[in-house]
Amino acid sequence: MRRAYLVFLAIAAFGQQTMFPPVRGTREMVGAANNFEVEAGFRILAAGGNAVDAGVASTLAAAVTEQARFGLGGEMPLLIKMNGKPVVVVSGVGTAPKLATAEWYRQRKANPWEDASQMPPIPGEGIHAAILPGVFDGLMLALQQYGTKSFAEVAAPAMEYADAFPIGEEFSNFIRNGERLLRNWPTSKAHFLPGDSVPARGTVFKQPALAKTLRELAAAEKKQRGNRAKKIQAVRDYFYRGPIAKKIAAFSEANGGLIRYEDLRDFKAEIDTPQTTDYRGYTVVKPGFWTQGPVMLQALQLLEGYDLKAMGHNSAPYLHTVIEAVKLAFADRDAHYGDPKFSRIPVETLLSRDYAATRRKLIDPNKASMESRPGALGNAMRSAVASEHNSVQDTTCVNVVDRDGNVFSATPSGAWLPSVIAGDTGIPLSTRLQSFVMTKGHANELAPGKRPRVTLSPTIVLKDNKPFLAMSTPGGDNQDQAMLQVLLNIIDFGMAPQEAVEAPRFQTEHFYSSFATHEFVPGRTRIERRIPKNVLDLLSEKGHIVQPSGEWSNGSAPTVILLRDGVLDGGADPRRLRFIFGR
Repeated sequence: MRRAYLVFLAIAAFGQQTMFPPVRGTREMVGAANNFEVEAGFRILAAGGNAVDAGVASTLAAAVTEQARFGLGGEMPLLIKMNGKPVVVVSGVGTAPKLATAEWYRQRKANPWEDASQMPPIPGEGIHAAILPGVFDGLMLALQQYGTKSFAEVAAPAMEYADAFPIGEEFSNFIRNGERLLRNWPTSKAHFLPGDSVPARGTVFKQPALAKTLRELAAAEKKQRGNRAKKIQAVRDYFYRGPIAKKIAAFSEANGGLIRYEDLRDFKAEIDTPQTTDYRGYTVVKPGFWTQGPVMLQALQLLEGYDLKAMGHNSAPYLHTVIEAVKLAFADRDAHYGDPKFSRIPVETLLSRDYAATRRKLIDPNKASMESRPGALGNAMRSAVASEHNSVQDTTCVNVVDRDGNVFSATPSGAWLPSVIAGDTGIPLSTRLQSFVMTKGHANELAPGKRPRVTLSPTIVLKDNKPFLAMSTPGGDNQDQAMLQVLLNIIDFGMAPQEAVEAPRFQTEHFYSSFATHEFVPGRTRIERRIPKNVLDLLSEKGHIVQPSGEWSNGSAPTVILLRDGVLDGGADPRRLRFIFGR
């Protein structure tokens, strides 16, 4: 590693009001999960690359250094705003293999770690939960269409880190916690447990198989004659139609998985149209209904009918109103969102002002709802009530703004630990297939070739058609309610980004979980203890099942880059120690 930007290790010095000091600049900024990812992006920016080049480099570095939450076999929705052009979405989300039918899963046998009497049809872990790797083709499509650098250039930091990097606390802890399952798969054991032991934090961790794969891809690019687009296409073909695809498919078939070579050969990432809404003079841009992104848009439309500022930040009336709006938006997600290629999604209705006005009447200012209340627009989710959501290790985030005002906002995920390494490729397979449901006729019902509805949800906000803000976060189902609160902190309450991400938050669990058994937990809301007890008591009086949690315990950790008056203003959440650097 050439240099580490340890920007946020100074805490509340000189009377600052935030735990981490604000980071500001006038030229360019990178926000990501660790110093390796930020360094990778800035290395490319310093070499003349644009935001897309830097974002791809940061994401590839994350696939090496943050495999506790993301790997090269994962998935990613990506928003790109090039200067003077509209925002586009890159769908780098893999699809279900052709063999992944509902009937196959209903008849499947239990894995060694599952209780056969209680196992869900779609497992939460292992090779039977694997969808096709989507993130790599999404990254290469973005680089091909909107970048300026070669694959070899943007992958150089990732290759160096795959050779050797000092493993962090989170990565080491995830390996330790997942050790029992990792030992079920010899390839995973060899990859994550070198010398048959958990690598200790701060020790050098090497991934020779992944380094070899990355260098093979760079060699395929070098061999290809022609322009830059053809060279990057050669990289895509090597992965999805060449030796890498054949290795992944052979490993899957030999180990009882459903991925075959034809699935990979036929897969292509795509450019998609985003969904938007206007909120108090700002245009909020999200990926489409194959993600949970429109949850934020629906919640904003509901909340625009209230004077939130007059209620007071994190007051009982404010929190009750926002929580109830989020519940209604999630109810529509659970009932109606899915891959538009397979189901007719009532987009026009869900994002209409008239629909929001009708739904807003369901918010009782004095009483918390205990039901899932989707609009009567189609086949809704139905599942057993449970007391706990599954624990999900998920996701990272990358946001970049360059000197020309181009913006890259991504939420890479999947292949989190414990994960199955596909043969000798070093690539961990995603288990995102667990996000499908088995409800007949549901928009998110499992089907071969279909994208699961993912929780991943990057955000770009425009003001007068120009970039105002880029934001993304890890956090599974919590992503859009966390980012909603951060956005309201900035727009309605005038907070700077660092203040906005650090402010105490709630996390309602009043939805059907997006993972495994899809539990519904009515009424429960986790609220950080920095919110006063009298406020929590007032919420309890309204019927909320309030569960006070740690002062910095919210499950998401956004990075935010705000663009205003020629200044880039960054915010990085200390809850999971995000990193951001600007100049």
